[in-house]
Amino acid sequence: MTMFAFQQACLCDAVARKASWYVLIWLVLVLVLLAGCKKEEAKPQERPPTEVSVIKITPRDTPVTFEWVGPAQSSHQVEIRARVNGFLEKRVYTEGSLVKAGQVMFRQDPKPFQATLDANKGALAQQQARLQVARDNLTRVKPLVELNALSQKDLDDATGADQAAAAAVDTAKANVQQAQLNLGYTTITTPVTGFSSYARVQDGAYINPENSLLTTVEQVDPIWVNFSVSENELLAFRTEREKGLLRMPTIDSYEVEAVLADGSVFPNKGRITFASASYNQQTGTFLLRATLPNHEAVLRPGQFLRARVLGMIRPKAILLPQKAVLKGAQGHFVWVVDKEGKAANRHVEVGPWYEDKWFIIDGLAAGETVVVNGVMRLAPGAPVKVVDSVAKGAAAEAKPTQAGGNGQTQKK
Repeated sequence: MTMFAFQQACLCDAVARKASWYVLIWLVLVLVLLAGCKKEEAKPQERPPTEVSVIKITPRDTPVTFEWVGPAQSSHQVEIRARVNGFLEKRVYTEGSLVKAGQVMFRQDPKPFQATLDANKGALAQQQARLQVARDNLTRVKPLVELNALSQKDLDDATGADQAAAAAVDTAKANVQQAQLNLGYTTITTPVTGFSSYARVQDGAYINPENSLLTTVEQVDPIWVNFSVSENELLAFRTEREKGLLRMPTIDSYEVEAVLADGSVFPNKGRITFASASYNQQTGTFLLRATLPNHEAVLRPGQFLRARVLGMIRPKAILLPQKAVLKGAQGHFVWVVDKEGKAANRHVEVGPWYEDKWFIIDGLAAGETVVVNGVMRLAPGAPVKVVDSVAKGAAAEAKPTQAGGNGQTQKK
């Protein structure tokens, strides 16, 4: 073996021994790391309970209200018309003002009617004088006929003359009365207390049947509020009543309050005083009318209001805050806390809603605990820790709630 071959063999043996040492060191490091990982492995820690606020389900009879939009209407609108032809002398009232029953609003020129009355009075006096002559003549004729001094025909003529004169007097009296009425009609008054409109005829105009409408007066105390309920709404109410979900009083037992455009509530409540006998074929609605006291004339005819109807009750109702009710692919659900203190989701059937609350129709029972705050951190079977309990989950409010639904005012 040459010297070169010997050197090459020694070099290869050294490289092999060095590679062996590297492999051995790598294996040792891997074993050490694996041993360290096994030592560091610890038992999985249990998830800490999720802090939540809950509500206890306590069904209660809950008063509910429903709202419909409708206009206010005068309870007695009167057209002020001239009853006789003649010149309009003066408008007495102030346009748009509140007028009292019997107050003078217009005056027509009375002179022609006064002249007619005087003439009719003169005619009456003339007929009364003729009647007196006829009666005196009849008084003289009767004894003479009994003595056969005059014939029966003379008595008949005297009697006829007396009756004709009496009839003429009655006619003259009627003419005087008509003339007095016509003269009185020149002073035009309002038969009701209410707010007046503008004058449709100006002073000095000639009044005839074509322009006899002078103005209108609208009584506002009491005032009417008209609103319409659709056929679908009435059918829904009937269905809920038959299922025991809604208790309804008689039509005259409902109370109605008016909500103004700014959201304020008119202080005087009224009653439903009229229900239409049939549906409106054009709109498919059923007309109702409420009558409200309006002493201060706050409400005016034509003003659109929300008629809030009170008197219905949802018996044994469950009312939950909306934030406690979630919606998934299979519908609405809530989180409940079971006896073991763990969370479980429960599918529920929701009904109408009001502000931040849902009526729960099905899916919950009395005594169950529903999570209100902290629902987004829950999972099925997760332990929970109750840190707060809010108001009981039924009709906790003393005031009636406003239930949403078709045709009922609600927040969309």
